[in-house]
Amino acid sequence: MGPAFRLKKELWARVRKVSEAAGYSSPEEFVAHVVEKEIAKLDDAQSDEDIVNRLKGLGYID
Repeated sequence: MGPAFRLKKELWARVRKVSEAAGYSSPEEFVAHVVEKEIAKLDDAQSDEDIVNRLKGLGYID
């Protein structure tokens, strides 16, 4: 397992609620699935600039 991360209390409560409703075995499993899905969208990027442009296109950064 990699490094731990922190989420604001309110966001973690939402993650717990959604993960339970969706049938995940834990909130951590849900977060891992979401992160894997989003990273898969960037896997074929050719450069850092391509990654930044895709993240902008997805609305993650301005």
